[in-house]
Amino acid sequence: MTSAELSATARDETIAALRDGLRFVLVTHENPDGDALGSLVAMQAVLLAMGKDSLMYMARDEFPLPYEYASFQFGEDLIADMPGDVAERTFVFLDCGNVDRNPVEVSGATIVNIDHHHDNTRFGTINYVDPGSSSTAEIVWDLMQGLGVALTTTIAEALYVGLVTDTGRFMYENTGSRSHIMAADLIAAGVDVHEIYRRLYEGVPEPKLALLTRALAAVQRYDDGRLTLARLTREDFAATGAEESFTEGIIDHLRSVQGTKVAALARELTGDDRHGSSKVSLRATDDGVDVSEIARVQGGGGHRQAAGFATEMDRDELVAFMREQVAAQLDAPS
Repeated sequence: MTSAELSATARDETIAALRDGLRFVLVTHENPDGDALGSLVAMQAVLLAMGKDSLMYMARDEFPLPYEYASFQFGEDLIADMPGDVAERTFVFLDCGNVDRNPVEVSGATIVNIDHHHDNTRFGTINYVDPGSSSTAEIVWDLMQGLGVALTTTIAEALYVGLVTDTGRFMYENTGSRSHIMAADLIAAGVDVHEIYRRLYEGVPEPKLALLTRALAAVQRYDDGRLTLARLTREDFAATGAEESFTEGIIDHLRSVQGTKVAALARELTGDDRHGSSKVSLRATDDGVDVSEIARVQGGGGHRQAAGFATEMDRDELVAFMREQVAAQLDAPS
């Protein structure tokens, strides 16, 4: 079968599983972003509209959510502990590249894996993975139509958040014609574009601005500017009073620097039990680099142009690793 035929089959299997199933648990990845949360909330609303018994699971330590996503309403359907009948429920994983990105116990469970990451490990009983979609929200929008569920304002707003954040406000390479068709459909259903933009990108807390200042002051460039890298330390977070989630968006300033092929932002984790650990966000501006490939070397993953990983490397080790990885791709014989 061709990849298109396989995708169509997976779509049909996913629609059948959602239509025929009775009870579900929806999960997404740890440290959820706009696409993860939007897909979660929208899929929950779709299943409830179909009369299903569905719950959303997120660990307690995911809260409070970053200020950008504080407007999401979960209600009583959100759980932090698995229900007693969990063995009888179908797990629906949304926007998870691999099962370890949400460490829930799923041994023996039926899993519907819905995602758009090209490096998804296909861990589900059913794997509907469509790398051609801009976002998981775009896949949920398509499934909603296949299930015959009408758009509501709640569904439309959740999907729009997923779409606009994962396409970088429609600027990233993954933005296609279908993304704009979807946006038009959601706007027609009542999405207030300016209000969602305001929630996501305005009202910036002052500590976030202070953290950005420190990140920009720490920028270093290597190999004629091909690699642009900044590192935020625990001291930076303490001095500014910034939360870890306030790093969202900083990487985009790095990737915009002229001549940059790969941007990297490393942030030290601030928990008492996480000394020496960092999370590294990667962005590519050159088609010759797949940053998800770099991330996978360190156990991470993501998209060709946006990926990340966790590490215990110090700054010098990280710089050496990144320079080596970028050179391996850009300087490889064609």
